[in-house]
Amino acid sequence: MCAKRFSWLGMTAGVAGLVLWAATASAAQWANPQLLVTPEDVMKNITKPDWVVVDCQDLEDYLKGHIPGAISLGKKCGKALRDPTSRLLSTKKYEEILGKVGIGNNTHVVFYHDDMKDFTDATVGFWIMEYLGHDGKVHVLNGGLDAWRKAGGKLDTTPVKKDATTFKAKVVASRLAPMDEVVKIAKGQVKGVQLVDSRTAKEHKGEDIRSVRGGHVPHTTANISHLDTLPEVKDPKTDKMVNIAYLDPDVAAKAFAGLDKNKRTVGYCQTGTRSTLTYLQLRALGFKNPANWDESWRVYGAQTNLPAADEQWYNFDAVNKHLKSLDKQVEAIEKATKGEKK
Repeated sequence: MCAKRFSWLGMTAGVAGLVLWAATASAAQWANPQLLVTPEDVMKNITKPDWVVVDCQDLEDYLKGHIPGAISLGKKCGKALRDPTSRLLSTKKYEEILGKVGIGNNTHVVFYHDDMKDFTDATVGFWIMEYLGHDGKVHVLNGGLDAWRKAGGKLDTTPVKKDATTFKAKVVASRLAPMDEVVKIAKGQVKGVQLVDSRTAKEHKGEDIRSVRGGHVPHTTANISHLDTLPEVKDPKTDKMVNIAYLDPDVAAKAFAGLDKNKRTVGYCQTGTRSTLTYLQLRALGFKNPANWDESWRVYGAQTNLPAADEQWYNFDAVNKHLKSLDKQVEAIEKATKGEKK
């Protein structure tokens, strides 16, 4: 792990499991610090008509408590802003969704998360807005609700609705890596593009299979798990180091130190979700031409005519046998249970 480690400083009252995290002064600096905002930035701007803060939790959690003035998209951001296969919607659909919730072309948009479980929902929102050309006006609240609470911010349970407006996309196509570009990289037909696998080492090596095949795209430059780019603290309950949903320039700079900021850099994972976090970090670090590959390994691995490195096949026969065995065990338990009732 290359993640920076911090000591556990305590617990936030009434919020079990959240980390009281205080980063030490960073030696590294973000090249584009404006992409990440602080709770103080949100407090200062949230009431302005040209700022919209988006809570990326599911609706149930949003209604339990959100930043006062923040809106919900009705679902987690990752589900609201992508189709059921976790891929992009049409540009027209985005214009409808964003305009309906009060986001226009001159609106500053801040996405925030609760914790690790929905961190990438915020980064999905960030990447999609950048893909739609909302340059200079899309941000992520660093640390999400945890940072908000620690800054003394209160939560509200009243749903917020903004007046509808008009949003017109100015798509920046280079921020979405198309399938054919990655296929050409895999076949050695395209040089000079850095391909970053944001999945775990086991997924990368084909040991954790989540598509028809396991493995990775040939000519992948580096396997940098998204978890290895985040700070860590010690959990007093387990005495183990755990990641926290904050971004730190020292940690990110170390994780991506082997890459060239001047080269096009494409991130991928299983569904193009974790790699949106990679995209945000590359942008914050000043990489010149980063992109996210939306289809990622789930689609690529299922196309068996495409080349794969460390290729491993999903053993359907073994799984089917295991399922049959489980069915028999369930059947036996049900029979035993019925006998006890009699």
